Amino acid sequence: MSSPAHRYDPRADRRWLLLRPWMLISRLVVLLSQLLGLTLVLVLQSGSRDPKVQQRLGKRIFTTLTSLGPCFIKLGQALSTRPDLVRRDWLDELTKLQDSLPPFPHAIALQTIEAELGAPVEQLFEEFPDYPVAAASLGQVYRAKPVGGTWVAVKVQRPNLTEQLRRDMVLIRLLGVTLAPLLPLNLGFGLGEIIDEFGRSLFEEIDYRREADNAERFGRLFANNPAVIVPRVDRSLSAQRVITTTWINGTKLQQRQELEAQQLDPASLIRTGVISGLQQLLEFGYFHADPHPGNLFALPGRTGALGHLAYVDFGMMDSISDSDRLTLTGAVVHLINRDFQALAQDFVDLGFLNANTDLAPIVPALEEVLGGALGDNVGSFNFKAITDRFSELMYAYPFRVPARFALIIRAVVSQEGLALRLDPSFRIIRVAYPYVARRLLAGDTAEMREKLLEVLFDSEGRLQLQRLESLLAVVENDESSVVGAELLPVAGAGLKLLLGQEGRSLRQRLLLTLVRDDRLNTDDLRGLFELLGRTFAPQRMARRLRDQLLTRLNPLAA
Repeated sequence: MSSPAHRYDPRADRRWLLLRPWMLISRLVVLLSQLLGLTLVLVLQSGSRDPKVQQRLGKRIFTTLTSLGPCFIKLGQALSTRPDLVRRDWLDELTKLQDSLPPFPHAIALQTIEAELGAPVEQLFEEFPDYPVAAASLGQVYRAKPVGGTWVAVKVQRPNLTEQLRRDMVLIRLLGVTLAPLLPLNLGFGLGEIIDEFGRSLFEEIDYRREADNAERFGRLFANNPAVIVPRVDRSLSAQRVITTTWINGTKLQQRQELEAQQLDPASLIRTGVISGLQQLLEFGYFHADPHPGNLFALPGRTGALGHLAYVDFGMMDSISDSDRLTLTGAVVHLINRDFQALAQDFVDLGFLNANTDLAPIVPALEEVLGGALGDNVGSFNFKAITDRFSELMYAYPFRVPARFALIIRAVVSQEGLALRLDPSFRIIRVAYPYVARRLLAGDTAEMREKLLEVLFDSEGRLQLQRLESLLAVVENDESSVVGAELLPVAGAGLKLLLGQEGRSLRQRLLLTLVRDDRLNTDDLRGLFELLGRTFAPQRMARRLRDQLLTRLNPLAA
């Protein structure tokens, strides 16, 4: 039966490996020889323009990472989602690391199932194949049919995984900490902290009982969202090293041509992935930290502008605190509003800058790096340009990456890399900002109402009409919806907020703008009414309502 799950403990694991010098030395020799050999080949041949040479290099990277085992395969998986960092020649090979790895022997899988579930496979399943449909870094998946049930996915863990991970994490941490001073990194703290975060999440990932809990929690969060599908866990056929869920019959989000061949719209699927990712980070505070193409499946159908997307594999999940959620939401707004002073403070609040840091020289640097990438409108925002320039900023100023953000950054980077793979012209902010703008204007939670007040009024209580106009314009011109259609529900929610109990603070702030500096001041309110009059003029609203109704009756008209 199942043994207690091992928890990541770098000190205890180091002592454990030091007591096994034969294991330590032999593995260290293998790692150094393989990695140094790969590095030498890449240095000598990566500049070649011969496609066959680059293809061979991609296969060499795949073979090396595969032979080194789960920890290094996970690194390759992360790189496989970054078409902006990895050559296209190598990307196809790295993508195979997601679920096209060599399987382990079928007989061992059957032994694991019997040991974990307490009965042989033939007693539990009407149909169980002799070969898995997919093999990944930590386990392999079978499409099976339980006795009296429907088709399910049965994931069985690789043998001796705990021992391999303990050994390799000790060595990776040793090499990382030793080589950190020689690497072109400016993290502001030890590389060991990032490695420890990776190790912690990896050991949580190999306890399938925890994964079952994660899948059920994730499913509850999206229970009312028809665009996001989460497989159900069969607890009677799940344990520490085996997990069984409903079978997802979909198309992997790997190649645009494959999706289009199945008459699936890549743009609508990207939109669903990005919006659901934003919901996880900014609403739920609980997110899937490994959204690579092997863990996301496209399904037929659409809900409005959103394609139907299924998540699988819930081993790597994490939470984000309420304070970080609020700060990240505000940072998106501050970025678009070009409020770089507030954005610098966001970096302090999130821990990317020390609380005692002098922000005076950093604010103009942020404006130069981020403002230039933003351009004149939201659509020109280039996330890759920002990441390239921001790395330079980290050398010149005391930025650091807090360890708790390791998985958040991984999730966002994976999501953006997936979107870029399907659509190289994709801009994440085109989806992110309309989403945040709608939530702000609707004021559907206390935290959103607080952020709305922060956006609409300056430190002296003056109404900032240009910011409200910017929010309304972003919602109106949202590419992911019918032109202007989103303004109708936003207008209704805004009116409800203004007149309802939750809008008390907003009404008070508006009254304070009316009476300022001991005199009556109507300029701001007059400007507000003029803006609302232009935006929600009856003729314009009627035209938008007509467009929305026509689109619902005839989706091809969109």
